[in-house]
Amino acid sequence: MQARMNNPALILPQALQALYALSKSTEELVPEVTRKLVELRASQINGCSVCVNMHAAELKKKGESDERIFSVAAWRDTPYFTDAERAALALTESVTRLADKADPVPDDIWEDATRHYPEKELAALIVSISLINVWNRLNASVKMVAGAPWK
Repeated sequence: MQARMNNPALILPQALQALYALSKSTEELVPEVTRKLVELRASQINGCSVCVNMHAAELKKKGESDERIFSVAAWRDTPYFTDAERAALALTESVTRLADKADPVPDDIWEDATRHYPEKELAALIVSISLINVWNRLNASVKMVAGAPWK
């Protein structure tokens, strides 16, 4: 397997800096494990092998169980996630699949997220979800290879 080209953000250093700054803005507001679960779920939906591989490995390194990591795609049907994580995962799916429904983020999903995340934390969660979708699109467009070093 070979990528079509390097990740566009690596070719455009100012874009890379902007993406890193955006990520940094969320770090203190959303628990790291929640961010990684969100990143993994969006990456699964988007078919971004680089990010699926990376975020699963990051969760493992953080001490997360195989059951939790392997069950992210089926989170609704497993007992491994907290209510706050479930709200974040539901929001992730809605924001990632905007074009799939007339009402992309239904009120019940929004209200559940607001029960678990105050406004500033919710804003950071939405930014995190949006950002992983950007990374997924950059990687998938150029067919970045999972596990390959970035140049």
